[in-house]
Amino acid sequence: MNGGPAAVKDEICAAVDARAELLRTVARSIHDHPEENFDEHHAHDVLTAAIESAGLDVTRSAFGLPTAFVAKAGSTGPVIAVLCEYDALPGLGHACGHNLIAAAGLGAGLAAATLAERLGGTVVLLGTPGEEGGGGKVLMIERGAFEGVDAAMMIHPADVDLRWMTTIAYQRLTVEFHGEASHAAAAPWNGRNALDAAVLGYMNVAALRQHIRPDERVHGIFTDGGEKPNIVPARAAMDWYVRAPDRTRLEALKPRVLAALRAGAEATGCGVEHQWHEPAYAELRRNRPLEDLFATNAEALGRPLAEPGTGGEVVGSTDMGNVSHVVPSIHPMLAVAPPGVGIHTAGFAAHAASDAGDEGVLLGAKAMAMTIVDLWTRPEALEGCRAAFARVV
Repeated sequence: MNGGPAAVKDEICAAVDARAELLRTVARSIHDHPEENFDEHHAHDVLTAAIESAGLDVTRSAFGLPTAFVAKAGSTGPVIAVLCEYDALPGLGHACGHNLIAAAGLGAGLAAATLAERLGGTVVLLGTPGEEGGGGKVLMIERGAFEGVDAAMMIHPADVDLRWMTTIAYQRLTVEFHGEASHAAAAPWNGRNALDAAVLGYMNVAALRQHIRPDERVHGIFTDGGEKPNIVPARAAMDWYVRAPDRTRLEALKPRVLAALRAGAEATGCGVEHQWHEPAYAELRRNRPLEDLFATNAEALGRPLAEPGTGGEVVGSTDMGNVSHVVPSIHPMLAVAPPGVGIHTAGFAAHAASDAGDEGVLLGAKAMAMTIVDLWTRPEALEGCRAAFARVV
């Protein structure tokens, strides 16, 4: 290694800065073309074109997923995966800031690629579609994307700088109620009201919420409530998210929620069908040594990271949690919006295409790239991450 660790980190940060305009262009282009789960064709093409323009080979539509990709630089040493997300939310666009995640991952991966052979390490850039409920990373785990990977990392934008995101396990549940149509004025007694069944089921879940733990979540919407007021609804449908701090608690909560919904059907003489959608999301298993490396590098760049609860908190579910069950992983949060402007809001979507968002991309790319340098050049650092992973697994 030419020069000390500090000099190498300066060099890799300069490699990020040299690509600042590219990263800004990529982030804004993805923001301007929001695409939902597994339909992120524009984002896929923009990112893979940027990787190829840097001289790296990239596999498009990787692992059997049309909008996934993989690129690699280096041939020896520790293998570090940098993850890009780029799907958007229905109606709100990039209100979760995945355009910034994609650009930061791109920046870190391309910068690390310039030093991979010299430092004796390997970096893998993974494009992971369908995070917003699709479980793209889970499918990629099952198809071998993380085989041989020593550590994985990504950043997530927020309204506060945090060492990690407070993640909870999650599974989606869809429910259909089936009744019998009839004229609502002429012969309502001949009908069986599927909407009534759904409403009673909703109320049952609302009552259940009084008796679940404060760190458990159940929330749902009606997706079908009938066709016309003068027709007794023969069908009603709902979409639910059930969440708990970990998969064990989630499995215990699921039958209670389902029983509440089924009771609505029983009370109204309706039928009910349900589906638990796979994959479920696991909780994030923290890796403190890897967190410490990233946090130290972020602080060196002028952005100290707080622990959730001391400087704010972001609670949610992510398929990065599933990744953390197979390799040491981190999912830190970087502020790109003022405090109080939460993700999944229209206000946050605006900040995802702002100067603060561009700054967050560069900061995240640099801190991840510096952390990769640590893992490549300090064997004891990587061993500490492995040991911590072995303890929690």
